[in-house]
Amino acid sequence: MLSTDDHRRDSAGLRYVYPVISRRAGGVSIGINLNPNNACNWACVYCQVENLTRGGPPPIDLDCLERELAGFLDDALTGDFMQRQVPPEARRLMDVAFSGNGEPTSAAEFAGAVSVVGKVLERFDQKGKLVVRLITNGSLMHRSDVQLGIRHLAKLGGEVWFKIDRATAEEVAEINGVPWQMAKTSKNLEICAELAPTWVQTCWFALGGFAPSLASRMAYCDLLRPLAGKLAGVHLYGLARPSMQAAASRLNPLPVEVLADFAGQIEKETGIRVIVSP
Repeated sequence: MLSTDDHRRDSAGLRYVYPVISRRAGGVSIGINLNPNNACNWACVYCQVENLTRGGPPPIDLDCLERELAGFLDDALTGDFMQRQVPPEARRLMDVAFSGNGEPTSAAEFAGAVSVVGKVLERFDQKGKLVVRLITNGSLMHRSDVQLGIRHLAKLGGEVWFKIDRATAEEVAEINGVPWQMAKTSKNLEICAELAPTWVQTCWFALGGFAPSLASRMAYCDLLRPLAGKLAGVHLYGLARPSMQAAASRLNPLPVEVLADFAGQIEKETGIRVIVSP
């Protein structure tokens, strides 16, 4: 049986398509993994991908992706997949999510993959019923091909979950493993929000025994405040699955009260609604 703490990308024995139970989506999410080589342009300390490496994905076989998604949808909608693999309380398809073992938009075929998803959903009469989501670190939002894919995603009624875990250069370097500039992130987030409904997704946890400071919280609010009217909201979530990275022993979940307190601060400071997933 699938569970919320098991997001293995090979659970269905497929190259690109994998099912998970998503606590934030509220049921079964059909994952699209465009990084089967475990390569990403970021290196987040909480990442659950084993043998994570720096880089981009290999060429994507869009025909294979189409076959896999169509086959899985057929099993989920008309076969016995739900009875075999999903607990009764989660037996509902919620979305098709571009996520996986690296940054999805780093695939040269990203826009083509969105088109494939749209075609398959239409074939199964699921267009407009299953939400198409992109879960991204937003770092490549300036690329025209990425923007093309997001425009198509928006036409499918989809949305973007844009990762922003912290808002100071020191914290982003430590947590996401990349150099960071507030102006660039703000611009990429603005571009994304103009192309499709956009949520900010933020993983909030203690590192080395210390919760994020008041200054960290204020920097985060300062980053989002100017874009408040353009964002759908914030997904604030805690640690749910074990990290497979070297820093795993330094990570600790925060009490739900701490997450709720920060959510209240975000809403007060920015006016953006926040959904908390401990």
